[in-house]
Amino acid sequence: MNWQRTNIQAAVTYLRERIAAGATDVRTKAIYEGLMDVLEPNRRALRVQREMADAAQSAVPVPPARERRTRVERRDQDRRVANLGPPIGADRRRLPDRRAGRDRRGRRE
Repeated sequence: MNWQRTNIQAAVTYLRERIAAGATDVRTKAIYEGLMDVLEPNRRALRVQREMADAAQSAVPVPPARERRTRVERRDQDRRVANLGPPIGADRRRLPDRRAGRDRRGRRE
């Protein structure tokens, strides 16, 4: 054993005796638990997991404030299902001078 572990074990033993003698203050117990976590790292991992599980169990799910998407009511038939045929009038894509005149940036060609 190295000297650090020996000193920590001596401190744990002293604090265990103090707690058995009636020292029930929070500080003594916190120091004792901290030293035990240093001696046994698995103990700390288990404690942290237990605390996380308790926190997750006590967490209350928050319902959404409102639905962000508005629901659209569909009529009897959906407009995409019905075949309405070709559009009425001249197809503007077929016009030869479609790009004649001003361009989109506002300049003359």
